[in-house]
Amino acid sequence: MRILVDMNLSPGWATLLKEAGMEAVHWSELGPANAPDPVLLLHAAAKDFVILTNDLDFGIALATANREKPSVVQVRSEDLRPVSIGNQVIQALRQMREELEAGALITIDPRRTRLRLLPLRSREQELPWPGGKRFRSSHSSFGAHRLSSA
Repeated sequence: MRILVDMNLSPGWATLLKEAGMEAVHWSELGPANAPDPVLLLHAAAKDFVILTNDLDFGIALATANREKPSVVQVRSEDLRPVSIGNQVIQALRQMREELEAGALITIDPRRTRLRLLPLRSREQELPWPGGKRFRSSHSSFGAHRLSSA
């Protein structure tokens, strides 16, 4: 798994991830500091990077584009220093490696980590059920599915 650290996080994140045995690079080593988010998204998708960011716009872009790649990890904390929340980020990256490789949006804050698989779909969608009956699936805030007859 290759990690592309966004400009809104310090280059120290790439260093921390490398020290943890991960392949990581800060965007400042690859492109201009003022590159718009779509440039990073396209680069990450083309080069099979996972984007590590503090920017919520990446999640919005993934939702509106209905894309499966690139995966995005959003760090949501008042203290964004690697020394503060770095261990939690490393643990999440290791635990959710398969999901990130397949396509996922992960949000990490000091209290919890949330995972959504890509492409992002509406919180409620119809699912086919054996026998032709249709059910609606809605995700709870804990990621569980609730089924109700349609």
